[in-house]
Amino acid sequence: MKDRNKGRRVVISASQRLSMLPPYLFAEIDRQKEAAKQKGLELIDFGVGDPDRPTPEYVVEAAREAVAVPSYHRYPKGEGSDFFKEAARYWMKKQFGVDTAGNGISVGAVIGTKEGLAHVPVFFCNAGDVVLVPNPGYPVYRGSAILAGAVPVDLPLLRENGFAPDLDSLAPEVVSGARMVFLNYPNNPTGAVLTMERMERIVEWARREDVLIVSDNSYSHIRFDGRPPASFLQVPGAADVCLEFHSLSKTFNMTGWRVGFVAGGDNLVSIFNGAKENIDSGVFTAVQKAAAVALKSDVTGFFDVYAGRRKVLVEGLKGLDWDVCDTQGTIFVWVKLPGDTRAMTFARKLISHAGIVVTPGSGFGSYGEGYVRFALTVPEEDIHKAVGRLQQMELFGHRLKTWLKKGTR
Repeated sequence: MKDRNKGRRVVISASQRLSMLPPYLFAEIDRQKEAAKQKGLELIDFGVGDPDRPTPEYVVEAAREAVAVPSYHRYPKGEGSDFFKEAARYWMKKQFGVDTAGNGISVGAVIGTKEGLAHVPVFFCNAGDVVLVPNPGYPVYRGSAILAGAVPVDLPLLRENGFAPDLDSLAPEVVSGARMVFLNYPNNPTGAVLTMERMERIVEWARREDVLIVSDNSYSHIRFDGRPPASFLQVPGAADVCLEFHSLSKTFNMTGWRVGFVAGGDNLVSIFNGAKENIDSGVFTAVQKAAAVALKSDVTGFFDVYAGRRKVLVEGLKGLDWDVCDTQGTIFVWVKLPGDTRAMTFARKLISHAGIVVTPGSGFGSYGEGYVRFALTVPEEDIHKAVGRLQQMELFGHRLKTWLKKGTR
């Protein structure tokens, strides 16, 4: 019988959910960077927040030893090896005073917090449930809600509120349909931090409204306000309504290792771990061994470098009359552009005119329009060099400093 389909081109399309995802944040910036390189410009890249310093040698050495253990070459325990979970519990107790033993709090391994965060809506949401998404915010929050069939609803982070969430201002119909809220403090991209008092009010709200707090605590120890790192699980009663994700990526310069952990109420972590067994096979045990060594080590001293870089950049930008937001956390500096300047337009100009790469705030959501983000992942000497270039730069017909004062395009 003749094959009627022979030679017919078959096109299989992506799911409708996939088409709803926003454009990749860095795609356009990557194109601009490549064009600048083709023109011979030396780039100073404040774009992606990937630490430029190496993983501590003692962690690397622990990994070398662990890789040589034959039993670690087999499938890992999905929820994490006992020694890794013990190290995670140690971290929670030492760093935050959260005693998980007998207090209804469990932990589990994740393949980096990005993976863990992205799966929460899949595991806990039904179709049509509302997921409150910080705007501006890490794009994974919105994307994961869309892929789960949930409905992402903006939670505006406004400068006049210190970029903190105002949950009481949400419409009653939004709150009644809300299943979970993503929160990330210290915050990417704004650098904002929360007081413990505000965290307590958020937990009270979540318990009252039966909403799951999904706390992305990836930048827990990178803050410059003199206060200790904080966890939502320090708040009494939070474990019932909170899953908190902790990352080794920024704390120990381990972005490529893809390891972190989730902590929260026993029931919540049990649901999370059980669902994950259907998706992946866990974190390589040798990586867990190295991560356990890191979690039991002294973290002091890692962040002085960021503090020094931040000082140079903030002082340099303010000296040029840039409107730098006075926030106190993460490896990012959040800057307001003048007038109605579009963030992507400005970022393109900065690359082509000065060879300086920043991230347009619009990539983090509509409330990020008119802002740009600098990552403190370049050496101080390059920050000085970048400030020098900005001093000489002309933009939209004006010397940059004059243009910033005018607030015109």
